[in-house]
Order: sequence, then structure tokens, then C-alpha cells
Amino acid sequence: MPRGSSPKRERQYEHIKESAESRGESEKRAKEIAARTVNKERARSGESKSASRTSTQDSKSAPQRGGERSGKGSQGPTYDQLYEEAKRRGVDGRSSMNKSQLQQALDKK
Repeated sequence: MPRGSSPKRERQYEHIKESAESRGESEKRAKEIAARTVNKERARSGESKSASRTSTQDSKSAPQRGGERSGKGSQGPTYDQLYEEAKRRGVDGRSSMNKSQLQQALDKK
């Protein structure tokens, strides 16, 4: 948590961190998610000294966006994202597949 944070933001940080850990994120990743989320909310509400344009000018908060900027750009998900999804779904032969083959295999499953 950043120095000088309010008790509300500290509670928010802990809640987000615990939620991420309960979803299976590592402790390090859970801390990063919580810190980024709290810092963005602080920027949106004017509590921070500096903030990026996306932090202050987004029309929606992070939970409302629902992953709109999570690697689904013009080219779709990355190879790594497809590979992890194929691994999760148990796609055979995934290690020798390229990106388009992974996408096709996932579309069939």
C-alpha cells in the first residue's frame, strides 16, 4: 500500500488481494493486482498527486470494463494466452501448434 493511504483504501487493497488469492493468483500477483486497482481508484477520485490519462479519463472503472483491454486487440489473444487456455482444456498436441492452430483447436472444443 502507498504511504499516506486512507483506511478505506487499505481495506480495499486487502479485500482485492484476498479475492485474487482465492481465485488462485500467487501472493505476488495478488499484491500487484490490488495495488494497481487501488492506485487507479485513487487517481480517479483525485486522491493521488499524479495520474495517467487512462486512469482519469476512462469512461468506466476497471470492474465495469470487464477485461476490454485484456489482450483482445485487433489480433485477438496472444499465443501464450491461447496456449494456456488449450492447456486448461486439455488440448492434445498443443506444444507443436502455432497460434492459428491453437485457435482452431480451441474453437472445436
